[in-house]
Amino acid sequence: MSKEVIDEVSGWLRVFSDGTVERRWSGEDDQVLALTMPVPPSNDTFVDGVATKDVAVNEETGVWVRIYLPQTALQQHENQRVGMVIHLHGGGFCISHADWQMYYHFYSRLVRASNVICVSVDFRLAPEHRLPAACDDSFGALLWLRSVARGETEEPWLTRYADFNRCILMGDSSGGNLVHEVGLRAQATPPDLLHPVCVRGGISIHPGYVRSERSQSEKEHPPDSALLTLDMVDKFLKLSAPEGISTRDHPITNPMGPDAPPLKDLKFPRMLVAIADRDLIRDTELEYCEAMKSAGHDVEVFCSENVGHSFYLNEIAIKYDPNTAKETSRLLQAADRFIKGCF
Repeated sequence: MSKEVIDEVSGWLRVFSDGTVERRWSGEDDQVLALTMPVPPSNDTFVDGVATKDVAVNEETGVWVRIYLPQTALQQHENQRVGMVIHLHGGGFCISHADWQMYYHFYSRLVRASNVICVSVDFRLAPEHRLPAACDDSFGALLWLRSVARGETEEPWLTRYADFNRCILMGDSSGGNLVHEVGLRAQATPPDLLHPVCVRGGISIHPGYVRSERSQSEKEHPPDSALLTLDMVDKFLKLSAPEGISTRDHPITNPMGPDAPPLKDLKFPRMLVAIADRDLIRDTELEYCEAMKSAGHDVEVFCSENVGHSFYLNEIAIKYDPNTAKETSRLLQAADRFIKGCF
């Protein structure tokens, strides 16, 4: 029996009548296709000062991580270790993988610039695994790091070079939502249960926050970018929301909304939230920052100018557009300052 397409999202994803899902860029922009190509791990070979490898975290769920190791870590004294960035990728909880070119290009730069190890989590995706699966898998990666730190699980790079007491969460787009959720869970966990893993801060870049009603920046609708369209905002939320939830005001997508617990009653690590002034969901990102500050949380806001959502992941634009290149460098510098300030 033939299967039919019952839903499609902006060339990124197709859902079929038999429940199967196809994730493959089918749009006309070949540049986007290049950004989604998987980059094989280099393993013990350093490429431009960074080596990468992929490690299984949970055999049952299929969750794995890509580890970025800076060559400079090998030059530390034997008793010196480098801090870690735990990266949570974007994609509306429905698409994207930790080995995509767009992430490799940016997070290799971050690892070199900040002399940190990056552990990028490849979690389960919706609609097959709806929220809170991505939150559970991302926090599960912290528990896996704890098991490595305690010698219960073997991972040579981390055992030898990582300082588990200096961890930063960092996420792009919907990965920024995961920074909020995982940071909240980490702060709510008794320290002895995570020890020696310690989350000292979170960097949320263009987080995917929305409300049930369109914000002004959504209504103004800047020119569509393949990295974020209104269609993606609406359909990814519908496909990823927990079963039985039909509102955009779910606490994971609207933590300052009516269905979320009061922010003043929650504990969070220090946060850096990066905003792009041409982002489709800029207004709700800024609303989140103001709500967090009003609730007494330590939140720094960094704004990039004349660029849109996830601009810094577009390696081709960085190469050919001077403003994109400049703003990407500014963002990396802001992240580096924040990381060093937390460590």
